[in-house]
Amino acid sequence: MSDRSVPLAITAYTVTCAAGRGREAFARALAERKSGLRENDLAQWPLNCWIGRVAGIEDAPLPPAWVSWESRNHRLAWMALHTDGFRECALAAIERYGAARVALILGTSTSSIGETERAYRELGTDGRFDATQRRSRVHNSHALAAFVQRALGVRAPCLTISTACSSSAKVFASAQRLLRAGLADAAIVGGVDTLCGSVLCGFNALELVSTEPCRPFDVARSGLSLGEAAGFALLESITVDKSAARLVGYGESADAHHMSAPHPHGLGAERAFDEALARAGLAPADVDYINLHGTASRQNDAVEAALIARRFPATTLASSTKGWTGHTLGAAGIVEAVAALLAIERGFAPGTLNARELDPVCGPQIRIDNAPRRVRVALSNSFGFGGNNCCLIFAAGAA
Repeated sequence: MSDRSVPLAITAYTVTCAAGRGREAFARALAERKSGLRENDLAQWPLNCWIGRVAGIEDAPLPPAWVSWESRNHRLAWMALHTDGFRECALAAIERYGAARVALILGTSTSSIGETERAYRELGTDGRFDATQRRSRVHNSHALAAFVQRALGVRAPCLTISTACSSSAKVFASAQRLLRAGLADAAIVGGVDTLCGSVLCGFNALELVSTEPCRPFDVARSGLSLGEAAGFALLESITVDKSAARLVGYGESADAHHMSAPHPHGLGAERAFDEALARAGLAPADVDYINLHGTASRQNDAVEAALIARRFPATTLASSTKGWTGHTLGAAGIVEAVAALLAIERGFAPGTLNARELDPVCGPQIRIDNAPRRVRVALSNSFGFGGNNCCLIFAAGAA
């Protein structure tokens, strides 16, 4: 295990998801318990399910100068970059440190595969992509990071992390290591994933998709609701802003127990949050709020709930926010991180939307209702297929 983490200030952050565009909209939806889920209305994938679809993407094409990057994923990334003044904050950091000293690390599980699906649906009579779709810059797994790199003009290390649902949590860990190694002075991190056929039909084939809005940790939960989202955060030395919330610890593991199922005793997840706590120099009792991965699948929720029940005191509040956003896959980590940061910033712990009766495996930590709480330390869990686990610990800045 590495030494204690050097805390990094979160000097700017933003999120766009089904529950709202921007921090304020998302915080309001959480406080008012207003879900962004809706019945599936995607004609090309007429599945009986609920989805967390971001409003307005269809009516927001990229500017003409960026038409060669056109895809739903890049539209959502562009939308999020221009929310909460994030792009201006990022450009100011690039001006401050230099374009070669601001790293860019983004997580995604599907990149712009939705556009590639469209290209295959519209093959010409010769069996080739239409001329407008012969865009190698879009049809690859690094397309998102390459697009944002161009949009912001950064020239430092630019990385794509694709570890399923932990992708945009692991970006924080990678940023911390890059800064500690002296390869960058600041880092822009985040994640973007949009709804597409591969995701919807793939999860449906695994029989993991619910026919009703997802009900995390409920005794009668029947599966997840898929969603889409984009989010970004700017990480800098805490000397830049000592009052800003900060990343104080991270933990990662890859238990590889099964391709799509978690370890039955949560050993990989437990190792991840033990490492996060150790790097932060904290004990479980120091954590005020936990944003759980809580996808509403039978197995994942049971394993995570049992783990929280045996390791954290009853005074710790924990919940899943998937009932507001749906499971946003590669963007889940950044959405969960933002929920944790909002809990610190706003002084309340969101509950678990749509849950009616908690599974008996849940301990007293997991709550259905929102609760006022002074949150000084928040833990964010992101667990992906193949046992790709990441836990992040955020703390309030100096008063």
